[in-house]
Amino acid sequence: MERFLDRLGRATAGHPWRTLGLWLLAAVALIAVGPAVGGGFVNDFRIPGAESQRAADLARDAFPEYGAASADVVWHSPDGDLRTPERQAAIAAMTAEIRRQPGVTAVEDPLAGRGVIAPDGRTAVGTVRYDQELGDLGPEAYHRLDAAAGQVRAQGVEVTFRGLVVDLAFEPETGPAEAVGLGVALLVLLVAFGSAVAAGLPILVALAGLVVGTGLMLIAAAVTEIPTAAPIVAVMLGLGAGIDYALFVVTRFRAALADGLPTVAAAGRAVATAGHAVLFAGATVVAAILGLLFTGIPFVGALGVAAALTVAAMMIAALTLLPALLGLLGPRINLGRLPLRRPTPPRGPASAGAPSASAAVIKKFGSGNGPDSDQNLLIDTGGSGAGRPGWWARWGWHLDRRRVAYGVGATVVLLGLAAPLLTLRLGTPDDGNQPESWPQRQAYDTVRRELGPGWNAPLVLAVHRPAGTPTDGSLARLTDALTADPEVALATPPVRSPDGTLALLTVVPRHAPQDQQVADLVHRIRRTVGPSALGPDGARVAVGGQTAYMIDMADAVARRLPWVVLGVVVAGGLLLVAMFRAPLIAAKAALMALLSIGAAYGVLVAVFQWGWGLSLLGVDQPVPIMSVVPMLLFAILFGLSMDYEVFLLSSVQEEYRRTGDAHRAVVAGLAGTGRVITAAATIMAVVFVSFAAIDDTLVKMIGIGLATAVLVDATVIRVVLAPAVLGLLGHRAWWPSVREPAVDPQPAPTLTP
Repeated sequence: MERFLDRLGRATAGHPWRTLGLWLLAAVALIAVGPAVGGGFVNDFRIPGAESQRAADLARDAFPEYGAASADVVWHSPDGDLRTPERQAAIAAMTAEIRRQPGVTAVEDPLAGRGVIAPDGRTAVGTVRYDQELGDLGPEAYHRLDAAAGQVRAQGVEVTFRGLVVDLAFEPETGPAEAVGLGVALLVLLVAFGSAVAAGLPILVALAGLVVGTGLMLIAAAVTEIPTAAPIVAVMLGLGAGIDYALFVVTRFRAALADGLPTVAAAGRAVATAGHAVLFAGATVVAAILGLLFTGIPFVGALGVAAALTVAAMMIAALTLLPALLGLLGPRINLGRLPLRRPTPPRGPASAGAPSASAAVIKKFGSGNGPDSDQNLLIDTGGSGAGRPGWWARWGWHLDRRRVAYGVGATVVLLGLAAPLLTLRLGTPDDGNQPESWPQRQAYDTVRRELGPGWNAPLVLAVHRPAGTPTDGSLARLTDALTADPEVALATPPVRSPDGTLALLTVVPRHAPQDQQVADLVHRIRRTVGPSALGPDGARVAVGGQTAYMIDMADAVARRLPWVVLGVVVAGGLLLVAMFRAPLIAAKAALMALLSIGAAYGVLVAVFQWGWGLSLLGVDQPVPIMSVVPMLLFAILFGLSMDYEVFLLSSVQEEYRRTGDAHRAVVAGLAGTGRVITAAATIMAVVFVSFAAIDDTLVKMIGIGLATAVLVDATVIRVVLAPAVLGLLGHRAWWPSVREPAVDPQPAPTLTP
């Protein structure tokens, strides 16, 4: 593989304009083809086999007006009754105008007997139903609704809207988050590289990969339904991964130039070494994310497809586009040096017997093979001073001498961070968690305050009979049983479909949608209340509605998450075994990835569920962890943790193959990658955190979870726990390709820190 990648790097660097032309052609073609073939982003919230999905399908088939999409209208008069002649006329005119809007099949006017009105007459709720899917409506549907409310508002009535149709008009924008993330990433790169040209190159490559990834997503959206949140997740992940991959390759390229290699050969070495790590790390990320396709939840699987396409584009950009740019720049990559950074002196031409890529960055001084020898490493950091060991080398030997203590301490820290995970509660944030300026939040608050919290969590019960129609007696028994339940505030009389084969009832709980009492009520109706009341006549009840859908999503994730975890871990482990030919290395990597992911989960629970620092994120009350977040985060984080693992282990393996000294290889690997991994993790964490400013709870959770895991992985795990465990394993870590300890063929004077 290294030979192939070396040839690839030399070919692209040797023919840069041809490579750039192909990339430009591909980017233009993809962006043009995507919209042309009908690619667009829509929300498919189906859960195949779920009872809430079955209830929605039954209602849509039996009731002509029960459309594919809907929105609620909330009228509230702060200063009096809605039922004055002027206000009644204005509301009637408003509903009539809405009824004439495109796609509308039915509009409820509560003052005309359809809908809900509070006993004091000051608040009313009606539903607008459409015969189109959400993706066909677009944000214009909400703007038409809002425009129709003008005449009612002129009467002193507050009119707000909520529902998925309204949500389409409030999709979060990524522009400001991208700008902040890229700006801070550029500053970190400037500090890491000390050169403006070298710092700008990873940003440029990541943006190019993002364009291609977006084009691929649009084409995929033409053949499957990609959710509207997918571009945000893909941009977040793509920018972080793309900058990291380019950072690794640029670092190796500059080291090769410093060794005296010509430009094309340096590009070949960079792609053969760092590119090898990028290829396997990127493949692990893609494989892990595509594992979401096996969740059985289309929404989650489509998010995985979008993210995987973007990461794949970033990986290809780092292996082809970046070497072409390196071939054009050559030594000019070091232009624009910061005044505080001293240039790295060339180390002379590289001979045929030059050391490996890790040794090109690390010069070894001293002799001896044991971890307790006085051997130290001199790190080329652009002017550290001849004969002075680098900080990472000194840390590596210090850690190796105390590997047991550091290994135990790091494990305790990780378990402590993961402890809140024991109180994890899955759910779905509702409109009560939206920004206070949004109409959905205003409508939610009005309904909660004026009608009660349960009116924000109505359940729709579809009663049907496999053979025949539900009898009046069975429906009456069901209504009585529901009314007697202590959690039910109201059970409406059943409404039969035109052919009489289906009856719909609305049940209003006493608690808010996210409360556990509502989930218990749904399960109770399905397991005991419904079967007991309907059993004698053979009728069946399916509990649906948005709240029931949220509960079904949480239950589906809880059932399938263990299988997703198992599949992702096995796939990632097999890829690592294929790369390093060392089963213990793969097992160690998998266990440490689980520890970092557990720590990220624990922080998520502490922040969002316990409310620690939640106000800093613009969320004014604790929320359960969104059902899709653990599954989505696990796939992404397991793949991302492999990035740093592969980069570190590749450097360690190079040194181990060269010297046969397992302890010395760990120190060399840590010394050669520590600064790069720290910079890469800082960049990725900043990019992820910047997206937490977006007004979307799902994006906030993903951003905080990813940032936490990356920081933990690159600090506690990669700098402490992983080297400590490798030191404890010694030669056994590389079984079955174990080498005997080697003696340095060119010993040098021993240096002390």
